[in-house]
Amino acid sequence: MTIRFPALKGAPVTNKKQHETNFHGVSLKDDYFWLRAENWQEAMREPDKLPEDIKSYLNAENDYYETAMADTKGLQETLIAEMRGRIKEDDNSVPVKDGPFAYSWKYIEGGEHPIRIRTPRDGGEEQVLLDVNKEAEGKEYFEIGFVDEDPSHSILAWSRDTSGAEYYSLTFRDLDTGIDRDVEIKDVGSATWANETTLFYSRVDENHRPSKIYRHTLGSSPDEDVLVYEEQDPRFYCGVGKTRSDAYVILSAGMNDQDELRIIPTDNIEADPVIIQERQDELEYSLEHQGNRFLIHTNAGGAVDFKVVETPVDKPAMENWKDFIPSKEGRMIISCSAYKDWVIWMERENALPRICFMGKDGKVNKISMKEEAYALGVSPSPEFDTNLFRFNYSSPTTPSQVFDYDLETGERTFLKEAEIPSGHNSENYIARRIHVKSHDGAQVPVTILHHKDTAIDGSAPCLLYGYGSYGMSMPAGFSANRLSLVDRGFIYAVAHVRGGEEKGRQWYEDAKFGKKVNSFHDFIAAGEELIKLDFTSKGNIVIMGGSAGGLLVGATVNMAPDLFAGVIADVPFVDVLNTILDDSLPLTPGEWSQWGNPIESKQAFDDIASYSPYDKVEKKDSPAMLVTGGVSDPRVTYWEPAKWVAKLREYKTDDNILLLRTNMSSGHFGKSGRFAALEDAARSYAFALKAVGKA
Repeated sequence: MTIRFPALKGAPVTNKKQHETNFHGVSLKDDYFWLRAENWQEAMREPDKLPEDIKSYLNAENDYYETAMADTKGLQETLIAEMRGRIKEDDNSVPVKDGPFAYSWKYIEGGEHPIRIRTPRDGGEEQVLLDVNKEAEGKEYFEIGFVDEDPSHSILAWSRDTSGAEYYSLTFRDLDTGIDRDVEIKDVGSATWANETTLFYSRVDENHRPSKIYRHTLGSSPDEDVLVYEEQDPRFYCGVGKTRSDAYVILSAGMNDQDELRIIPTDNIEADPVIIQERQDELEYSLEHQGNRFLIHTNAGGAVDFKVVETPVDKPAMENWKDFIPSKEGRMIISCSAYKDWVIWMERENALPRICFMGKDGKVNKISMKEEAYALGVSPSPEFDTNLFRFNYSSPTTPSQVFDYDLETGERTFLKEAEIPSGHNSENYIARRIHVKSHDGAQVPVTILHHKDTAIDGSAPCLLYGYGSYGMSMPAGFSANRLSLVDRGFIYAVAHVRGGEEKGRQWYEDAKFGKKVNSFHDFIAAGEELIKLDFTSKGNIVIMGGSAGGLLVGATVNMAPDLFAGVIADVPFVDVLNTILDDSLPLTPGEWSQWGNPIESKQAFDDIASYSPYDKVEKKDSPAMLVTGGVSDPRVTYWEPAKWVAKLREYKTDDNILLLRTNMSSGHFGKSGRFAALEDAARSYAFALKAVGKA
């Protein structure tokens, strides 16, 4: 194995403390279990409460990281300047009309955070509703959550997280005065206005699970809020929303592969919630309201790739569901939106999305796109009685474009393209979509971006990115940041491995439970095919993934370490077996529908143990590695990457660098702020360049 980024002397040596558990007659020995702080819930809210021995270890790893990456400081500054130069600092989103106003977000030059503004609907003087820059002053971390005006447009409800642990506090601002009321509701998950005086919200419990839904009346104390619904099953998370028609509040209880919805009419908010359809194993559904019917996006009745059904509002249960947009194998219906006179839905086939719509005449229309690989985003109007539909388009070479589409006339109005102040010529870049054969013959889509001047002769380094879990599809969209690698001769490739839904629901199902290994084989096949086609060469690929994508790269590097020059694992889900065995963790019960329940099932235990990166560490060579974590992370707890790195250090047989960088004051998504976030990207890209000998 080629050593391009060698380890330094003085790598942290971690204490080992015996810890043993037993499941299904199997003894699990975990010498680094002690890195899981007993007070982890407290430390998540207040990172300073982390025990000193754990804090000392993480800080020692951070110091080692800083020393190892010190010679890239100049490069990182250059990368940050490049990426910042592609950001239009004084930028505005396209205004969205809602009632008497048009709402938008804007940035000012030098501002880390956005500003919520509005003008009269047809133009006029701008009113600042919420300047997030001012709210964030003096705070190391600040992230906005829920922001919405009440139906009378006189009160703004808004929430914020100041630790990165995703504990949001909600308050109310009088828009006439710009002053927040002396009311704070803590630990809010989701929220929605029912009317001008009433707001429904979900609240997270001590295990960081949104398990209760309350009704709050303006002018009252949160202590008086009415508990409307409480979820007893820890696998299910609660949420709230409202139909675009404004007729119903929706109370949701769901997990990854199962839903249960209840509704409350907004003209009778104290009414008992009415259930749409009781939960059933693997039954998923969401709801839209239109006139005297509900439109339901669902996989009921064996609709693997989903369909849309209709049902009377007074008889919403499944026995009354009738197909409206039938299911078609291989064509995934992703979402559905209802206007007064229109139904709009997004579908995906063979890893490419499209937008379809239907009016009262029942004719299906499609909005066409031309490029070989692209991404679409839909932004339905908050208004119910309208003919305008907004969508976003981008591709690996084309910055994000915003369009309004007149559903009645078919006229497409271009509103805005994301401006790249430092300049961007899409003709300088080539985007391709290839399909590679995996170990079992499955054809895996791979999206490729490279500069037109990059030689396709095997000499180029490659960054290969993947995710592959929870049915999340990776869009073939534009990223200004990645141009900093592409302009330096990198091939940038995204492998759309199984576990996403790029090729329909079955693409997701084929990477669940014992089939999870298909994701890893797909990723390896993508790397091998890129080598075969001379996009890159063996030992010249850096793989990158975050969260469940960190599991992907962690398992892959265990299986085929010689293929890669480097690994970037951001907040990686790598201690899979121990995490899914620990039902006290925030996400674990809801994860059993993805990975299996290893507490109850020996088969699930064996399946997870067969690939869990932490449990599969063994004495072997591995490429250069950069691993990140966050002390306040409720999704992938900080000890997962910390334990993994500690065990990798113990077992390494090579001289490649192994780095752990833990953010001691933020969580799963790193630093807050549009410029501060560039620092994380610059660190990753500098590491990638150094791993292939380009820095």
